Amino acid sequence: MATPLNGRSEQLQQWAQQQLGWSDVELVPASVDASFRRYFRVRKGATSYVLMDAPPEQEDCRPFVQMTGLFLDIGLHVPEIHAQDPERGFLLLSDLGSRLYLDELNDDSVDRLYGDALGALATLQSLGPRDAVLPPYDRALLLAEMGLFRDWLLDTHLKIGLDESEQKLLQQGFEQLADSALQQPRVCVHRDYHSRNLMYVERHNPGILDYQDAVIGPLTYDLVSLLRDCYIVWPKQRVLDWVRGYYELALQSGVFHPDEANEETFLRWFDWMGVQRHLKAAGIFARLNHRDGKPGYLADIPRTLAYVGDVCVCYPELAGLGGIVQRAADELGG
Repeated sequence: MATPLNGRSEQLQQWAQQQLGWSDVELVPASVDASFRRYFRVRKGATSYVLMDAPPEQEDCRPFVQMTGLFLDIGLHVPEIHAQDPERGFLLLSDLGSRLYLDELNDDSVDRLYGDALGALATLQSLGPRDAVLPPYDRALLLAEMGLFRDWLLDTHLKIGLDESEQKLLQQGFEQLADSALQQPRVCVHRDYHSRNLMYVERHNPGILDYQDAVIGPLTYDLVSLLRDCYIVWPKQRVLDWVRGYYELALQSGVFHPDEANEETFLRWFDWMGVQRHLKAAGIFARLNHRDGKPGYLADIPRTLAYVGDVCVCYPELAGLGGIVQRAADELGG
């Protein structure tokens, strides 16, 4: 079913017709995005493309174009860009299909699909500071992301007012998590490497989407995004086995040097990185509801906070943070 066209959609439609040389283009929504970007699929017979609409006042599509080139150069399966108009925020992309990893994952398929995704991740992480001029995932960004949990989930959504001692405890936890992240080897980080941004494709699986926010940052960030996914949960022992397997794969692939971390250190980094990411994600899910009018992500917050609670009980240093997160989880449950 076609989407009713507003002024911007009409511009996009006309631009696509010009680029494709088609007399008629029907814009059919291709996916729902958490950002201001919109995606449409256009078809003519068996030929299919995807249009990205990134309003320039809210989204800059140039980082996506840059990362597409970098990822294609190292052999990752990302959309090819057939035409672009960065000034208006229009891109014409190859179509990687509509089979999200999230919809394909089950007990029988997960080892194979995650095996493909982990192999692609090792390739992605072969890019480092020397290969890609990307923003750093620095302390300021790490702390700002965790601040979303405080500002949007605790303050705005749950109306939980922390007293001075609790605020200090929360900030101390944030600083500890940032310290851990900054200790890790620095690699290219997708920043949203999970089951809704990976596409199942018949050849050269997976297709990878939504990488425009890539940075140079912590080794375990994308790994925890994939294996402790905000949208699907796997048994803890199974996740641990995958993490250990990736530790060996990353060593063998030269992603990092054995002197930089033993397995125990790597597992700790993974755990603590997950807490940072899941605090950020919980805050973003609340912000999507209150700022952007997208309430559907609220249902993902309890699952996301459960990951945080599971880790915090294992590390005495994170007990104070864990208590605050548990309070939030209890409020959501009530």
